[in-house]
Amino acid sequence: MESAPRRQIRALYDDDTIAVYQAYSPEIAVPALAAQTFVAPFGFSRMTWIKPSFLWMAYRSGWATKPGQTRVLRIHLKRPGFEWALAHSTLSHYDPAHHTTEETWRTALAASLVRIQWDPEQTLSLKPQPTVRSIQIGLAAQAVTHYVNDWITKIEDVTPVMHHIHTLTKSDPTAAQAALPDERPYPLPPPLATHIGATLTPPAQTR
Repeated sequence: MESAPRRQIRALYDDDTIAVYQAYSPEIAVPALAAQTFVAPFGFSRMTWIKPSFLWMAYRSGWATKPGQTRVLRIHLKRPGFEWALAHSTLSHYDPAHHTTEETWRTALAASLVRIQWDPEQTLSLKPQPTVRSIQIGLAAQAVTHYVNDWITKIEDVTPVMHHIHTLTKSDPTAAQAALPDERPYPLPPPLATHIGATLTPPAQTR
């Protein structure tokens, strides 16, 4: 991981789908698992953030212990939908290397259905990696509707996995590392990688 490009999407994926994570209270997670998509009381009017990184989700939810984040869901999305979100996104922070002017960035951000954040990737001990970034994708308005109605193919409860790996980190870090999902560099077309501010790399081979 230390040699990974600074900004790179690493995810659990196959030819058709890509997995992202969200953490919720049981009040939201249980109906979503039953319906295999999000239903009330899920908030359709709020921005919802999806994360391909299991360890970033572990960090954000405190290994599924923080209030309101005690159920961690793995959501499998159709890859065309996921890439639609990236194509309709704007970086959440102004980057002079990526935007012509701050004014054009603000205009694009105000109109954007999707926001991209690149945050420090986490180690197994949930310490930020100084040179490797993990993507978060914020969906709003029409993008949330697409997410819920069009993109989701399966929702899994991975809370027990999250707890198991957390336990292993205390007794057997090597086993904990081996138990992590097999997240690989996600192949992005160069124009799409450029659009989201990712580090350009050769496309990964699907195994």
